[in-house]
Amino acid sequence: MKNKITLLAGLLLSAIASSWPATGHHSFSAEFTEDRGEIHGVVTSASYRNPHPRYQVEVTNEDGSQETWELQASAVTGLRNAGWDRDFVQVGDEVTVQGALGRDGAKKMFIRGLTKANGDSYPRRTVQARDRNEVHATYGKNYGYAKLNPDAPFDISGPWRNSYRFRVTVDDLEPKPTPFTEEAREIYANTVHYDDYSLRCVAPALPRIFGAPYDMDIVDAGSHYQFVYIEHNTPRRIYMDGREVPENYPDRPMGYSVGRWDGNELVIETTKLAQGFWLDGSGLPMSGGDGTRIVERYTFAEDLLSMEREMTIYDDFYSEPLVRRRWSARDDYIMITEHDSCDPTSYYSDILEDGSLQRRLDEIL
Repeated sequence: MKNKITLLAGLLLSAIASSWPATGHHSFSAEFTEDRGEIHGVVTSASYRNPHPRYQVEVTNEDGSQETWELQASAVTGLRNAGWDRDFVQVGDEVTVQGALGRDGAKKMFIRGLTKANGDSYPRRTVQARDRNEVHATYGKNYGYAKLNPDAPFDISGPWRNSYRFRVTVDDLEPKPTPFTEEAREIYANTVHYDDYSLRCVAPALPRIFGAPYDMDIVDAGSHYQFVYIEHNTPRRIYMDGREVPENYPDRPMGYSVGRWDGNELVIETTKLAQGFWLDGSGLPMSGGDGTRIVERYTFAEDLLSMEREMTIYDDFYSEPLVRRRWSARDDYIMITEHDSCDPTSYYSDILEDGSLQRRLDEIL
């Protein structure tokens, strides 16, 4: 009977995942505070999966009572780079964990540091820290594949590290306070944490993926640039041959992008963006379709080893344009590989546990 219920729930959740309106990395601030805490206990379950590895730890209090804490960690890609592989924390391990505490007294923690009984710790002491605010590339080295675009002043192809001078894509858009229209303010006020489509392993799309810290690869194909973001292995084509946006082109998560060189600056304009995606990790709504236009400017350093990326979002939900800034750098040790697969199991488990499954079914049935 239990297996039948589980199967039914899976089918219902699959329907929700496909029909629930899309409303990249989910908002840290939705679940956790900036208050720090520490717990000590024994790991009772472990799930090393994207979008967030999760662990349960049984903690014994001073009075002998026990309570279970849920621990979340950064994405698998980031953990692995910091020396935390699948076998680092296992069921039965005794651990001491420091991290950000859950909101409203929830027994949750976002892991900032972890030490095992044998002394192993995270971040691993054997992993040499590299300053993400520094360029780790070599002047004069050829990082590109080929410059085929005749209008390009130099070759921008090859891998780029988007964690350079990184900041989280939550509440990062200027100006402040956010210039909502009344419609957008109401939508935002009614947005809840579990509406975040990235929890269901849907790629973050534009404009949110622009702010992600994961690497990207640029290929110069002459008539267009192909940007491949390592997050969800997401491709994006930027046409550079002067073509117009097709009138009958459907709205898509990555939209339709056309670019041009303005001196040594690459300018990209994107329209035809699908409705329902977010502008940032806090859930700022995007109108999409004819209501959204994005302009990006890529300004390259003199040595061509880094660039500043500025995105301006023109959206009918806001009375002023919104601006996001990011930076990217070449890197001697960068490796463009397949992004770790994403598993939405934790999302399904969460909405079953908090009772929101019934609410969602009531709204779509």
